[in-house]
Amino acid sequence: MPSQIRLDLSSHNPDLQDGLQARIHDPLWMLGRQWQFGEFNGADAGSPAAAQVIVDIAAVTRYQPGPRSGPHPARPYAAAGLALETLVEAEPVTDDSHPNWRLAAESGRHLFRLLETARLGPTRAQWLASTYVLAAPTAEQAKQIDASSLSFIRVLSGRTIDGLRFAARLRVLQVGNTLAELFREAPFDQVSEVDRLKLLAIMTTWLTWIDGLFQQGSAPSAWIPERMEYALSVSAKTTSSEVVLTAPEYLDGRLDWFSFTTSSGTGLGATESSTSATEAFLPAPVSFRGMPSARLWEFEDGAVNFASVQAAPQDLARLLLVKFALEYSNDWFLLPLELPVGTLSQIRALVVTNTFGERFLIPHTTEVDGSTSPWRMFSLTNDTQKLFFLPPVLGPLLESQPVEDLSLLRDEMANVAWAVERVIESAAGRPLDRHEAYQETLAEQPPSPAADGAPLMYRLGTTVPDYWIPLLPVKDGTTLRLKRGVLPAFSEGGIQGLQLPKGRLLEPARELLLYEEEVPREGARVTRTYQYARWIDGSTYLWMGRRKQPGRGEGSSGLQFDSVQSSGG
Repeated sequence: MPSQIRLDLSSHNPDLQDGLQARIHDPLWMLGRQWQFGEFNGADAGSPAAAQVIVDIAAVTRYQPGPRSGPHPARPYAAAGLALETLVEAEPVTDDSHPNWRLAAESGRHLFRLLETARLGPTRAQWLASTYVLAAPTAEQAKQIDASSLSFIRVLSGRTIDGLRFAARLRVLQVGNTLAELFREAPFDQVSEVDRLKLLAIMTTWLTWIDGLFQQGSAPSAWIPERMEYALSVSAKTTSSEVVLTAPEYLDGRLDWFSFTTSSGTGLGATESSTSATEAFLPAPVSFRGMPSARLWEFEDGAVNFASVQAAPQDLARLLLVKFALEYSNDWFLLPLELPVGTLSQIRALVVTNTFGERFLIPHTTEVDGSTSPWRMFSLTNDTQKLFFLPPVLGPLLESQPVEDLSLLRDEMANVAWAVERVIESAAGRPLDRHEAYQETLAEQPPSPAADGAPLMYRLGTTVPDYWIPLLPVKDGTTLRLKRGVLPAFSEGGIQGLQLPKGRLLEPARELLLYEEEVPREGARVTRTYQYARWIDGSTYLWMGRRKQPGRGEGSSGLQFDSVQSSGG
């Protein structure tokens, strides 16, 4: 038999040139495949080559703190000078009911340094012999101060001056233009005529420093204690009418366009500030990380892998994201339009010229899809003028640990709602954990000796920690409110006083009636923190703001009624 011969083709070729060229030897075959895949079923539309927009811009010029229908009047506002969040949140750092001994001592020591550097003014001994010396707290004040702050105050009292008190005196003299009267009182009555002008310049510089240390708000405030949140309104006068935007529930520390709704009714008195601008620019394709590359041999970014997105048939949001990223991403173009911060803008016309030289007037989405268009991005609620609001809000900022932390919760076992002051600001300006302070007071009390066979004692109700403040239901017309109540403070000798709130959030100086829905079953947490941010002009601001967020559920105070306990235990 003849031998069988087998012929094998070798596919190994060390030369990669032919493969890299990706040559197509049959153009008709490629055209056929394009026809089969439907690539010729296009609209023969050109790509955008140029665009022109006509826009009306109106600046926000008025600001009203509190509810829209509230009693607080509106006042002028310039977005270029201050961020809206800073304006709304800023509150006085110190007041008469909550003195800050640390700030008083540090500001006084800074004045000492300025005067000693310039070698002017009274001596340290003369300062400490005057009425501006940092005095020790009275016996009544000492009872309300924690041990750590009391030690701090006793160390500095008599060794420096009270900068806050001296600054308040200087402000009164400045308002009355009577700074010369300062040299009629000690310790300035010994200052020579030659040094008085230099001394006033240093003290004015120091007063400017202390006033600029914090951004402190002024009354009236946008904070609503009954809601534990902020409310505010701003307005701008467009070419057609005044537009009032209201943020009825600002509580999370971040404002944006979606925080506002258009409000009807009377305006806030916005001034005329509308301008019209015409801009021409080149459209740019939308690009993002992980999008398909348009070039044949370009390696795509592997940092984003859309193929790994797991989406069930009902996950429409994920499916739309993947479909846009993989199929339609090259159909979108970006038209960069720069607008001033704190303005309301209205697009009058948008004309796009494509690569064929055709010009198209692009209508608003509501004109294409109707008033019930599902596309609502950047659309204000109840807006009929098709406005775009660019709010004057902050970007990244620094936030301190809470100097006050309040929990609002329900206690189903005791059938009472509670406001728990977990952290408050101490007299030294530091966070004070009230639970730890309460445990220290219990450790100082000697335990009661247990006696065998001691008789039982009936107790109408047990005690709770002094930082648990009851919220009692009361009727306010047709609504139910939670009124801040008070519990007696018991000791071995009987009732020694009342367990009053020590922080600012519970408004100890006035009656507080919370709306019942503000204490839901999951509870709520309200905090006060220092905020530090930079505005668009490069200036920095430090202020105290408040935040509200969901709580951690219900709690138990341990309060019991009608209990029988051993009299010796």
